[in-house]
Amino acid sequence: MRSHEKRVNVCPQAKSKYLVSVVLTAVFAIASLFGTLLFSADAVADAAESQAVAQVGNATYASVQEAFGRTTLKNTTVTLLADVTESVMITPPKGVRNVTFDLNGHTLQAAESGGAAGFAAITVPANMQLTIVGPGTVAGGSRPAVDCRGALRVESGTFTSDATLMRFAETDETSAQGSFSGGTFTAPTLFNLLDDAKNLGYVTVRGGEYRGMIPAGLNTLALLSGSFSDTSNLTPYLADSLGLIPGGTSGDGTGDGMFHVGDLAISSKQTSVELDPASGLQQLSADDLLELTETQLNGIADYRLVVDSDQLQALNDQIDRAMQAVEKRKAFEAVNQNITITAVRNGTDDVIDANLSGGAGPQLRTSDHDGISAQVTVAIKAVAEPEEPEEPGKPSNPEKPEKPEMPRSGSAVQALSIISLLLVIASAICVYATAHLRSSHLHN
Repeated sequence: MRSHEKRVNVCPQAKSKYLVSVVLTAVFAIASLFGTLLFSADAVADAAESQAVAQVGNATYASVQEAFGRTTLKNTTVTLLADVTESVMITPPKGVRNVTFDLNGHTLQAAESGGAAGFAAITVPANMQLTIVGPGTVAGGSRPAVDCRGALRVESGTFTSDATLMRFAETDETSAQGSFSGGTFTAPTLFNLLDDAKNLGYVTVRGGEYRGMIPAGLNTLALLSGSFSDTSNLTPYLADSLGLIPGGTSGDGTGDGMFHVGDLAISSKQTSVELDPASGLQQLSADDLLELTETQLNGIADYRLVVDSDQLQALNDQIDRAMQAVEKRKAFEAVNQNITITAVRNGTDDVIDANLSGGAGPQLRTSDHDGISAQVTVAIKAVAEPEEPEEPGKPSNPEKPEKPEMPRSGSAVQALSIISLLLVIASAICVYATAHLRSSHLHN
């Protein structure tokens, strides 16, 4: 009886210990599970952070396309955070029409495979404006760097392609616009039309370095500034007052091989030349004068140099006089002739001197730089009149020896008288001396 009561008293204590153990185990399990979940969430967040390639405001995104889709009216700049291979369509949310892409020193490479393969690295649709700032690179590879049906502004950055670098489109519904103020652009073909385009749109180059060819026929392309490696088709795209200045110097002091757009200018390496009649002369044509003075225009084929015909004729008249003077062995005084050289746009009226033929003179450009000109000076040296030559075959008369000058008759008589007197005196002295010697001898 006692032992039964004892067992009954022990059982409630064992049950209490068991319940406490179960509760502690459950609490530990819940804590472990919560910690695991918390750690997993942090790991996922860290992984997402490490895979971010673009940023809008404080938010980061795993793709550039997603970042453009999350722009707002307050945050319209997408910043590239890493090098990425992706072809991007600029499609921001409704209401956002103007966004900026900051390359931030990284590279956006067009996708060669996947869902976006076959598209440019960046596509700007109609009614959308994109501004690109650098430094950084947009590389098209076998595709264009940019296809644009809307508006594109490039302030800096590097753009490359193995084909056409940038394509624009003007259709019946939309017209593309492009503005380039800086950057480096390298491709076999720099600008061209999209396949369905009727025209290029309106593209203006205000700066930058362009290494590649620009096709002919892009009649809405305007070149206001910049440097170009290929000048084959550039003339029609230059503004009226502009031309190309060859040369330039790279960092190592050598020529950079680029042509730089600048104000139209005429330069002469020899602003003053001298002609020597003694070496032979001939009349000069306008081309002769340009070659002689090494005068050039920094424009290309769209402009030409015209020499003032009246002044050139005056120079040739002086050359004729100098040639005749040499031929006739006459003297010729030195003369100087100033000649004006003017830049004239190609396609104007033929260069005809109005004073001589009554025709119209050259039509100059209609710009602030109309009548741009330079002046050179051509001098013709003097010719001295030669001395008269001696007649051939006639020996020169030898000079006759001078005869001693004979004294005049009066002078000769006086000289003889003096000599005779001296002889008489000498004779008397001799007679006296002789007599004195004899007398002394006799006395002895």
